[in-house]
Amino acid sequence: MDLQITSYNNRFQIKGTLNKLSLKTFNAHFANIFEKLDDVLLDIESVESIDRAGVMALARLHNESIIKSKKLSIVGLGCKELYDHFKSQDSSTVAA
Repeated sequence: MDLQITSYNNRFQIKGTLNKLSLKTFNAHFANIFEKLDDVLLDIESVESIDRAGVMALARLHNESIIKSKKLSIVGLGCKELYDHFKSQDSSTVAA
């Protein structure tokens, strides 16, 4: 399934596959998002799969929110790959 992004106010629902092929859509949709909104909520419940490029796109969005002192929330069970990525990041941070 292709990537579909729907929004209502500051809540964005992401459906489909977030991968290298769909990054152009994702990046275009969220380019300069923190110039428009102070609080962004991403619902990833309907994300079927995500690859490394998709995880990195979410991580870049997260880093941008920190740099600009904005709030980014990611909700939904979504894909195991995403949680594994951030869980491994937390583990390496603790070990350092």
